[in-house]
Amino acid sequence: MPDIVPLPPDYAVWLAELKTRIHGAQQRATLAVSRELVQLYWQIGRDILQRQNRDGWGAKVIDRLAQDLRNAFPDMKGFSPRNLKYMRAFADAWPDSEFVQEVLAQLPWYHQIALLDKLKTADERRWYAAKAIEQRWSRNVLVMQIEARLLERSGQAVTNFPVTLPKPQSDLAGECLRDPYRFDFLGLTEKAQEREIENALVKHVTEFLLELGAGFAYVGRQVLLNVGGEEFFIDLLFYHLKLRCFVVVELKTGDFKPEHLGKLGFYLTAIDRDMKNAHDNPTIGLLLCKSKNKVVAEYALCDKTQPMGIAEYRLIESLPTDLQSSLPSIEAIEQALADDSATEEV
Repeated sequence: MPDIVPLPPDYAVWLAELKTRIHGAQQRATLAVSRELVQLYWQIGRDILQRQNRDGWGAKVIDRLAQDLRNAFPDMKGFSPRNLKYMRAFADAWPDSEFVQEVLAQLPWYHQIALLDKLKTADERRWYAAKAIEQRWSRNVLVMQIEARLLERSGQAVTNFPVTLPKPQSDLAGECLRDPYRFDFLGLTEKAQEREIENALVKHVTEFLLELGAGFAYVGRQVLLNVGGEEFFIDLLFYHLKLRCFVVVELKTGDFKPEHLGKLGFYLTAIDRDMKNAHDNPTIGLLLCKSKNKVVAEYALCDKTQPMGIAEYRLIESLPTDLQSSLPSIEAIEQALADDSATEEV
């Protein structure tokens, strides 16, 4: 039996660092292959498009090309007639090779197909492509966000952010809120009550955070506040990593009423005084109600000095069951806050 060699005291730490480097190298290699494949498919699609326009190529030529390419590269997938037609459509939709190389190549090929299949205009495709890159959406999440009309809903909540928050925080905060919020994944009826909705949101917190958008970290539900010896409970509390602030979410089963903002403002004050640290930005409040009168909401917000938003929620259709997302870990939040603190000290 071979002798057991004693390990240096820092061996475990070094091994963990090596594993991290290897995983990083594997990910970079995978991304590099994906980028090359997308650019290759664009070039093939451009050539097919040019020859069709110039020489009048028909479907039979593409069928023959697919057969010849598969014969030449039997180990490669992706040379079916259907995929060759997607390559042509891809090149037709994105004639700018520089944009494809620098931006679109960051997304895998099946993301590109989803953008082509689900969207009609270049502006829509650009917007969703940018969001998919920024938030690292899987293809399933990209499709869900397109079908949920995220573009039309983003930044539509009624807020007072432009007058209560400095730029660019006010712009980012506005982009983070949408109207209406879709609670399709809850499986509730239109008559669902606040606590039932809250219970379902917590049960499906991953999907709820996906609907809220990137950057939201779940803190808790029915969060206890002790003010002057009295107890109060916040429906839902989040922390937003990009905005560097707490986000209070209050649920109302009926129509929006101006008096709802008084309670929300009280919670914001309590969080700012008792939970916010020196490096956090002012707490933001989001009131989710069954419906709202936009003019009434704007009037109610106009004299408020705390950042608040008002949006509707809808209980309709079911989301796909295989959606996956990840919650920011406590370590990730602490590291983000530590990095921000170090930056400010410099």
